[in-house]
Amino acid sequence: MDKLVLIDGNSIAFRAFYALPLLTNSSGTYTNAAYGFTMMLMKVLEEEKPSRVLVAFDAGRTTFRHDQYKAYKGTRDKTPGELSEQLPLIKEVLDAFGVRHFELEQYEADDIIGTLAKLGDRNGIPVTIVTGDKDLLQLVTDYVTLLMTRKGVTDAERFDRQAIGDKYGLRPDQIVDLKGLMGDSSDNIPGIPGVGEKTALKLLHQFETVEGVLDHIPDLPGKKLKERVEEHQEQARLSKELATIYCEVPLDFSLEDLIYEGYDPVQVAPVFKQLEFKTLLERIQKDVPQEKVEVKTISSPTVTGDNTSEWESLFEEEELSLFVEKTAPNYHRADVLGVALSDGKRQVYIPLAVARDWRAFKDWLADPEKKKIAYDAKGTSIALSRHGLDSACYGFDVLLASYLINASESGHELSDIVERKLDGFLPDDDSVYGKGAKRKQLEGEELAAHLARKANALVALKPVLADELESYQLDALFYELEMPVTRVLAEMEWHGVKVDEERLRALGDELQERLDELTETIHDLAGTPFNINSPKQLGEILYDKLGLPVLKKTKTGYSTSADVLEKLAPQHEIVEQILHYRQVGKLISTYVEGLLKEMTETGKIHTRFQQAITATGRLSSTDPNLQNIPVRLEEGRRIRQVFVPSEADWVIVSADYSQIELRVLAHLSQDEGLMEAFRTDMDVHTKTAMDVFGVKESDVTSLMRRHAKAVNFGIVYGISDYGLSQNLNISRKEAAAFIQRYFDSYPGVKRYMDEIVQQAKKEGYVSTMLNRRRYLPDINSRHFNRRSFAERTAMNTPIQGSAADIIKQAMVHMQQALKEDGLDSRLLLQVHDELIFEAPRDEVDALSARVVDVMEGAVELSVPLKVDVNVGKTWYEAK
Repeated sequence: MDKLVLIDGNSIAFRAFYALPLLTNSSGTYTNAAYGFTMMLMKVLEEEKPSRVLVAFDAGRTTFRHDQYKAYKGTRDKTPGELSEQLPLIKEVLDAFGVRHFELEQYEADDIIGTLAKLGDRNGIPVTIVTGDKDLLQLVTDYVTLLMTRKGVTDAERFDRQAIGDKYGLRPDQIVDLKGLMGDSSDNIPGIPGVGEKTALKLLHQFETVEGVLDHIPDLPGKKLKERVEEHQEQARLSKELATIYCEVPLDFSLEDLIYEGYDPVQVAPVFKQLEFKTLLERIQKDVPQEKVEVKTISSPTVTGDNTSEWESLFEEEELSLFVEKTAPNYHRADVLGVALSDGKRQVYIPLAVARDWRAFKDWLADPEKKKIAYDAKGTSIALSRHGLDSACYGFDVLLASYLINASESGHELSDIVERKLDGFLPDDDSVYGKGAKRKQLEGEELAAHLARKANALVALKPVLADELESYQLDALFYELEMPVTRVLAEMEWHGVKVDEERLRALGDELQERLDELTETIHDLAGTPFNINSPKQLGEILYDKLGLPVLKKTKTGYSTSADVLEKLAPQHEIVEQILHYRQVGKLISTYVEGLLKEMTETGKIHTRFQQAITATGRLSSTDPNLQNIPVRLEEGRRIRQVFVPSEADWVIVSADYSQIELRVLAHLSQDEGLMEAFRTDMDVHTKTAMDVFGVKESDVTSLMRRHAKAVNFGIVYGISDYGLSQNLNISRKEAAAFIQRYFDSYPGVKRYMDEIVQQAKKEGYVSTMLNRRRYLPDINSRHFNRRSFAERTAMNTPIQGSAADIIKQAMVHMQQALKEDGLDSRLLLQVHDELIFEAPRDEVDALSARVVDVMEGAVELSVPLKVDVNVGKTWYEAK
């Protein structure tokens, strides 16, 4: 049966928005209106079974009615941003369902619906209008009925001629007369003052129309009513005209263009996944094929020494994807299996042996004008360099783009990104190669096809990710900071840092001697030898033999975790010795044995800086981790003695930002007290102690300063009173009072913390100074612990993330400065807020001056950035 359904888009979206609580998906996008609208859409499509559908929207706030009456709809509040930002999502849903939607400048959705309803009526096609607006009752005819939404979204009442007569005692065409007399406050249609629905209905039952009422003013009951109608005749006529739906809107389509043949679950599912409509997704899942279609099944030609000329036209393309397959994640040690290129239409697999001898490929690879799309540009560049292949101009890194768009996503493997962004299927490496002992080596056509699929996926992903970067205003961060940082890191990793192997082995012997001494001391204190590394034996000693209080138990017995032992430390001398034993043992295994294992034949360590791992934007270091060398222990600090310059008569130069996170906090909060401390170059912890304890500088004790320092850094991390009480070993009540005194002293900080949390609750994410985003899906959670963690994250991410962005900016600028100044000095490492260089002795003064200038000028804050520079023969001496 032919049937036309017309949906009032704005009305239903509005109803849905207010009917459902504010909902967000994991990326922080508001979805409650889109969800409610989709529920209604699916119900209508299922129950009405239309053959034609259209959803009409308002095109803007101004229509032709404003020419007649400037105050039309003038009392309406501005549409909440949380609702207006969902209208594009609703249109995405409609597109996925294959439902046409339309809007036209100067006309309202009502007028579009009226025009089509009249067209359907004229052609004898049954029409159902879905709305929450009573104005559209005037369109009801023998062929046109109306579904009026009630309290919820999917609950609706059907109106035909009979229903309108039963409810109002009117014909459908008299609805405009009703509005003419009583007006409509929601549309700011004035009507006749003092005439409500009850009076208006009585008048229309007697006189039928506005004009009929105006023609019989002397016959109206009551003096006041006569006077009001007499005085507002023109207003009544105008109100009726404003309420009348215009049914001659110029449309650029016909009823034939509204054909609806049902929706394809395969098209709808990706949108539901993106918006995280889990319940609705389950409803359609039974119709979605369980096996996804691969992105592309590609039979990839293999370049051989004999057919290279056939493929050289590829290098004329403006941009190609370049995928390099490595045998292991650590590209410093991995072999290259092969290379694949794609322009989106053609893709080719190049065995490594051919790539190394193919002049045209090598020239294209090294050409700084030829753009390459890569996955992990840094790893790709280094892996190729190890095989004598220089590469340049990585214009787009799919891994970095995916990470920037949502750093909190759990997976950024290429197969994950393909599934998330293309709703496609790319076999992951484990499913292709197998795991562990079952891992196999692909060859020939099988390997060529796998690599070609990956290269092709990069081309497909680039425009999708580039659009998202732009729409989220992350493009500047991506192109101007993260991509340049990739190039800096590649140079740092490729060069590596020199280790004095002889000194490292000697240090290992010393640490082993210290470990033996600690073992003897612990056994003496325990009164018996035992395996200190056995949690079971250690628990028996501590709790059964020595009688220490049991603070925590595990499934297998007593807990001997570090946090438990730290609380037990004041109870018995043995606990402190055990903690020290564990730290020294870790130094031996992680750093002495670990560094020896990672050293290359040149005596260097090539740590990998992970750029797409942390949610705050900080770099992390692996294979080995040189950022987490424990420096609280003297034994830990001495590990840095083994890092030396790689050239004779060179030195190590360390440049460290002083209290950068607190300076960022001062800038973001604009707190006058905090800014004053940094502007006058005063010790900020002493200043905080003075303000919080109300004492003069000369009266600040070391304990006061220690407490102030704990609060200063704790505030950056959104510390709670419980957390501070644990750090300072004071009561929770004392900690709470301390934090309150801090906020009383620095009200700007408190205001900033409150405002950033409220902003996060509204937007679903927080941003750094350079616009790096972190989404907080739990910021409005009803679960207290989740919400509290999200609130603390909202407080500290802009601070930590901005500090991370600043040092990255400094790295990029410093690398440029070294080249511009013709210095031989090299950037070796980045460790949190510190940059470490090696430099010829005769360049130390020039490097020191330049690094201070660059790092302190990396960004402009309301307080000065300060950098401390130290020089030494080793990294240890340069601290």
